[in-house]
Amino acid sequence: MMMMRCRKWYPFVVMTAIDVAFAISNILLKQIISGGMNHLVFITYRQLISAISLSPVAYFLERNSRPKLTLPISFHLFLSAIVGASITQYLFLLGIEYTSATFSCAFLNLVPVITFIMALPFGIEGISIKSSGGRAKVIGTMACLGGAILLTLYKGMPLIHFSPSPAAADVVGTHRSAPAGGDMALISRLSSSLSSSSPSPKKKEGWIIGCVALFAGTLMWSSWFLLQSNISKRYPCQYTSTAIMAFFSSLQSAILCLAIYRNLSIWVLQGKLVILSIIYAGMVGSGLCFVGMSWCVKKRGPVFTAAFSPFVQIIAAIFEVPVLHEQIHLGSLIGSLVVIVGLYILLWGKNKEVEISESKVLNREIEERKEQEAPQFQIISVSCEARRL
Repeated sequence: MMMMRCRKWYPFVVMTAIDVAFAISNILLKQIISGGMNHLVFITYRQLISAISLSPVAYFLERNSRPKLTLPISFHLFLSAIVGASITQYLFLLGIEYTSATFSCAFLNLVPVITFIMALPFGIEGISIKSSGGRAKVIGTMACLGGAILLTLYKGMPLIHFSPSPAAADVVGTHRSAPAGGDMALISRLSSSLSSSSPSPKKKEGWIIGCVALFAGTLMWSSWFLLQSNISKRYPCQYTSTAIMAFFSSLQSAILCLAIYRNLSIWVLQGKLVILSIIYAGMVGSGLCFVGMSWCVKKRGPVFTAAFSPFVQIIAAIFEVPVLHEQIHLGSLIGSLVVIVGLYILLWGKNKEVEISESKVLNREIEERKEQEAPQFQIISVSCEARRL
């Protein structure tokens, strides 16, 4: 019984570890992107390293349980690479170019709510207002949304004061651009640099284009959680599916980069920090983290996994304060508390639904066992004519 209770919290522990890994990746990415590395080149190398590092693990751990890789499954994995990394990132970068960093982060933080809404018509998630679990899911989702918007739009007074330094001046204020999760870490790094420049008239004219691009990117990133839910059922091998998806994503990003940038010198890596950051982001950020998210989607559904997205901002800020001497503002503190409370309410509601579902399955098994153990009496019918004879 105690082991079963502990297993219920495995997805929570896994998602918390994933958020910590993403937060560390954000701090490393902040340094190399501010150094001028091309973002599409980084995505290509990152996904390629992820595919190379996961391939032997997938081969040895899943070689006996791996189903046949059919053409429909390959198409789903190719589509997962598009909505999870390559094209989605391009849409967000286009949106940031025409709008602003703060505005783009507001869209990124809408991912949990949009995922929840998109999951309803497909039957992946359900709402039962009559049950306490259903009401908690709605309240928790809305609280996470409110806290994420507050994190983005309200700054407030600084709570901790640091003396400005040249290193911190280059990256100040960038923790508010932390991603919603996954490969969206790179977008926040670029958005922080774009926010420092004054908007041009061309950007103002293309505000509608930027809004459409951001909304499309948010829909695609939210769709990844739903698509992954379908993939985990049809191809339940997290390591293999993640390795294939990373390879497709690397190929897509390379083609997109070669189509936009014709200068081959951008592919040359310079500095140990750049190489180590790419290796970490590839093996951990795009490798193990995506495996963990796929497993959590399989166990608890897409909404549960997407609900942890704004939590990356909080963990990134915790790391950045002592390391990079980032300022903590009142808005960040209040928004973080609201996100934590909303996440707790959502997880409580999901846990209630899991308990109800498990109790129904347990009661059904008990009833079936009783029917099998019940003595079967043979009924013999004797007619009146047989008695007379």
